[in-house]
Amino acid sequence: MPFEPHVPWLSEASPVRRYLVAVSGGADSTALLHLLVNAGFGNLVVCHLDHGLRGSESAEDAEFVAKLADELDLSSDIACDDVTAVANETASSLETAGREARHRFYADCARRHDCREVLLGHHADDRAETVLWNLLRGSYGAKGMRPRQPLGDLTLVRPLLGIRREELRRYLTERGLAWREDGSNAEPFAIRNRIRHEALPLLSSITGRDGVPALVRTAEAGEDQEEILAWALDRAEVLDPQGRLHLPALRELPPALQRAAVFRYLHRHGIVDLDRSLLQKAVALLDSQGETSSLNLPGGRYLRRRAGRLLIE
Repeated sequence: MPFEPHVPWLSEASPVRRYLVAVSGGADSTALLHLLVNAGFGNLVVCHLDHGLRGSESAEDAEFVAKLADELDLSSDIACDDVTAVANETASSLETAGREARHRFYADCARRHDCREVLLGHHADDRAETVLWNLLRGSYGAKGMRPRQPLGDLTLVRPLLGIRREELRRYLTERGLAWREDGSNAEPFAIRNRIRHEALPLLSSITGRDGVPALVRTAEAGEDQEEILAWALDRAEVLDPQGRLHLPALRELPPALQRAAVFRYLHRHGIVDLDRSLLQKAVALLDSQGETSSLNLPGGRYLRRRAGRLLIE
């Protein structure tokens, strides 16, 4: 019998419900699509965004995805965005510009196809790499990819977070299913690639054990702590009726909950790449006698203290 990974989400979700499926053409998202179809999910819309980063290879990826959707008798939505131009215009990294372009594309697809959930092919190894990268760059907390992530009116769903990369490739290989290999994933200059090909294997060699499960457990523990903080914040009522942070209520909280409240407020307003240093500066605005009443945020926005409130402008 050909190998098939165990994906609990497939038995928990409704196969008749409509889902958007983000398919790059790579092994992971291609495996996800085949697993969905084989499990009886037929009301799917295959979404693919050509980032325009690899010339003719990018166009060939889009052609592969469109053909695959057609062979599986599924609808597809294919688009192109010049991510390099966006990165230059916004003075952001290609990774950030690409992520934001994908999110805009998913939102457009959701409106066109009246669907609010996007299925992504991220797996356990992606989750571990994200935890390690977030720790190294000083992010707030040991964060990894979440099984479900709200994104405005959308929800990003990651059914494969319990599956390893090699399991997905084995699934495709044993069935003779094709996928597209992105050559840039092996290039040594990208940080995520170096974490995947150099840092994680070195850590596993040093410790004598596979480092991915430990990092995944770290992410899960971080999620447990966030749930506890969220439970406490929901009872603290730190927002005013207009949704702004209410300083008198915020000042009554211990420092850890103050940071958590500010983090949640900023994150819900689309401020990403938050680290502990920025949160410390944000919490310092609670001091009405402080030297400053505003803080620069990523993306050209500001957090301001005004009339007993913290608000984003």
